[in-house]
Amino acid sequence: RKKPSVPPEKPVAKKQKLSGESSRPGAGGSSKAANTKTEDGMFQIGRMRYVSVRDFKGKCLVDIREYWTNQDGEMKPGKKGISLNPEQWTQLKDQMSEIDDAIKRI
Repeated sequence: RKKPSVPPEKPVAKKQKLSGESSRPGAGGSSKAANTKTEDGMFQIGRMRYVSVRDFKGKCLVDIREYWTNQDGEMKPGKKGISLNPEQWTQLKDQMSEIDDAIKRI
């Protein structure tokens, strides 16, 4: 079944840095596409959904995750999401055209 189409999203207010994250040189500055990359290297893919590349216990991970806003207005990572290692990320990218074809068939 097809899900109903989602209306375009409202512009998102400037995000606060997540607690525990350090600022990285070069992470800020100009973004290539408006409202898709925040200063801390998070790429917005939907309302409160982001892709980020991070280091966890010495391992590189591509994190696709929903976020929520606490009472202080800070964005926090939610439970809904997945972290892919570089090999899994490559496998996903390699299968993207097949996934697109499957979407078109539904």
